[in-house]
This record gives sequence, structure tokens and C-alpha cells, in this order.
Amino acid sequence: MKALEAYNLKKTYHQSNQIVEAVKNVSLTIFPGEVLAFLGPNGAGKTTSIKMMTGLIQPDAGWIRIAGSDPHRNPAALQKMGAVLEGNRNVYWRLTPEENLEYFGVLKGLSHREARKSGIALLERFGLLHKRRTPVQQLSRGMQQKLAFAVALVHQPLLLLLDEPTLGLDVEATEDVKILVREIAASGCAILLTTHQLAIAEELSDKIAILQKGKILAEAPTQELIRQFSSTAYKIEMEVPLDKARIAELEKVGADIEDGKIIYVSQLELLYKVFDIVKKLPLNYVRKEQFDLTEIFLQIIREGRMSNV
Repeated sequence: MKALEAYNLKKTYHQSNQIVEAVKNVSLTIFPGEVLAFLGPNGAGKTTSIKMMTGLIQPDAGWIRIAGSDPHRNPAALQKMGAVLEGNRNVYWRLTPEENLEYFGVLKGLSHREARKSGIALLERFGLLHKRRTPVQQLSRGMQQKLAFAVALVHQPLLLLLDEPTLGLDVEATEDVKILVREIAASGCAILLTTHQLAIAEELSDKIAILQKGKILAEAPTQELIRQFSSTAYKIEMEVPLDKARIAELEKVGADIEDGKIIYVSQLELLYKVFDIVKKLPLNYVRKEQFDLTEIFLQIIREGRMSNV
């Protein structure tokens, strides 16, 4: 079963006597246990797409299914979704964690007893049980974000929307949130992640979809996308500078030398020839030159073309 399926979504707006195509034929699929990072610059159409997927606005064309149900025709489908939004819009600050969980659990269709039981289990799971009766406004930012996750999961949704889940958190709290995301996905919950922190997207996602001007320019498994854009070049750093004779040998086989101790090899087959020349000399490291997601994202956005991943 697919946790989320969106097919050929389109949305236009009238602005200053002009028709603006905010979303053009956007299609996405997320399976249970999968994390899809939905990325794009500001104004790319992400917010409009997500509003259609979550039943907030009606698409002009196309359709959405959450666990097989259309949220626009069957609002009960939205009970299978949870959300952690950017900032502090997820919980009531004057209430305690326990009160927040009971309130939102009932709002999502649970009985008071079910909401209380689920809430206590989540507080214990996220290490917040000792703060169950502390007003949210007295909690640290990291604890507030953990509580936001708990509130989003209180009714055991099949799909979780995460909008900038680590924004504004310190290093320790960020690591805690990353662990939570992995645990939630491992439990079978599908996750739609939106973030401008591309290192977080690269680390947490199984798939990437990059949107620009309302169109998806690239959609692929994260590591496959990185492999496609990465080269076959290798960088070797020696511990000590090379002598002139070895530099001459290396240049003869096609290697490039920088600062007398860094060797660049453009092809895998040349790598072993280089190793033969520098054998018995101490190495610092050998590394394949690889793009990170930030470099790939910028290249796709700047070229503004569809990727053939």
C-alpha cells in the first residue's frame, strides 16, 4: 500500500491580471517506512503542492491518495496523517506535554483513555516523561520539538509531514531529532520532509524530489542521484611531498599533481598505476571525488532542466 500518492497535480492562480501556474503536473509516491525529501527554492511550488496533498486546497487537475483515500472527498483520510511544522506552531505553550497529547489525540479521533495511554507511551519513548506536567513554555527548544513529534504521532499516522524539523535547534537537539526521524521511519511511517538544510535531507532521505517553477526537475533515490552527478575521479593525499622522479612518472600516466603531494586521477583504471608508482610511501587518504546534495541541488536548479535519473 502507498502511504501517499499524488498524480499530475496542477494549480493556477490569478495575480495582477495574469495567470500564474504555481504547480505543473507534480507527481509523487511515498511508501510506508520511506523518507522523501521534497526540495526546492522559495517560490518553487512546494507549499502549494503540500496544501493540495494535505487537503487544504483543491487541485485544478490531478488527484491525491493518502493510504488509498482521497482527502478531498473523504476527510477521514487526513486522520492518517500527522505534521510537525516549522517554528512553534505545533503545541499549546500554556498546556503541559500530557495535556497537549490528550487534547490533540482526541482531536484526531482517539478516546480520552486512548489519547492518555498513547501520550504517556510517547513521552516515555522520547524521554519526556519527567516533564509531563511542566508547561511547554518552560521546556527547552529541543524538548518542545520532541513534544511536537509526539503530538504528530499520538494517533499513529501512516504519513508524517516534517517541515524544517531541525531549524533553530542546537547540535545535540538536531542529533536527537535525526534519531527520531530514523526511528519513526523504521516503525513503518512514511515521511514527507521539506527543508532548506540540504545536509539534513541527504542524511535522512531515501528519495529526493527537486521542484522548480512548479515542475519536478529530478526525482530519484538519494544515493542514486548523488552517484549520477558524481565523477569517477579520485584524490590521493601523500603524507610527504613527492620527489621529482615520481612526479614525472605520475604525470606520464595522466595524473595531475598539486602542491607536490596531492594526486588527482580522472579514471579508475589509472588509480592502480598511481598506486604502483607511489607504493611504500605513506598516504594520508584516498577519496573518490563526490558531489554532495547541495552541489547537485544548485546544479539542477541553475540549469533548470529535467534530470534523466
